[in-house]
Amino acid sequence: MKDGKAYEEFVGRIHEALLNAEGITAQKNIQIERNKKLVDDCGVAREFDLYWEYELVGVIYKTVIECKDYQSTVSVEKIDALVGKIRDLPDLRALFATKRGYQSGAIKKAKQNRIDLLVVREQNDSDWTSLDGTPLVKTVCINMHVCSAARTKEFAPAIDREWVRQNTSIDVSQGLNMNGRTDEIIIDDVARAQKYSLYELESRLGPKGDSDHGEFEEQAEFEEAYLLYNGLRLKMKSFRLVYEIGQPHVQPIKIDLSKELVGVIEYLQRGAKTSIFKSGVIKTESGEER
Repeated sequence: MKDGKAYEEFVGRIHEALLNAEGITAQKNIQIERNKKLVDDCGVAREFDLYWEYELVGVIYKTVIECKDYQSTVSVEKIDALVGKIRDLPDLRALFATKRGYQSGAIKKAKQNRIDLLVVREQNDSDWTSLDGTPLVKTVCINMHVCSAARTKEFAPAIDREWVRQNTSIDVSQGLNMNGRTDEIIIDDVARAQKYSLYELESRLGPKGDSDHGEFEEQAEFEEAYLLYNGLRLKMKSFRLVYEIGQPHVQPIKIDLSKELVGVIEYLQRGAKTSIFKSGVIKTESGEER
């Protein structure tokens, strides 16, 4: 037999998770106590490994668990010992927890004395197969594709030269050159009631054709639009934009769900099994989730 302290703490954590999932702990401020001593009707102090209580509509409900980290199945003598401890404490609900299971005599004795038998343990391979033999998902492998944003290589607006002659003092015969950040060059599409920067336009652009990366081209024509930059406002007929998208980066992600499974409780009398996960998710043998 091992030192039972670690196992008592394990069983306590599992039942705290169950109480939290039921919402009882928050409502009733339940605390699971270890090595709790209760005085029976004969005035004798009886010590139990785990104990908690709560009050509901004026009735106090008390639960004790005896935890035994045995390497073999529990014998009837161990159940006899628990029966003796609770005989003069009639208002207790008694449970017995172990890792390896129970002998037939122990099961019969517990049933006669209304003691619930539990197998509280860490996970094993059987927990990843459903009752009908279907394998359950234990590992999730994801290939996450991280796509690069579009980057402008060339922006060629077609400026309305006649409008420029009539409305500005710019000599259009010399041509116009713009050098600036993409967030400083603004397109004001009056006809469509849209206004955006080249930087914002880049965020809308994606791959074209069969390739997911490389160099691509975007063109647009306007009924009435203006190019705004460095204090200038020039009427624009259309534009041609050459942009580049880098090759996506593939990041493999492996999620091992077995690391999320904290522990398992098997309820022998009910033939049920409950799995407790770190996230607080509680799943029964049938797959019910709370």
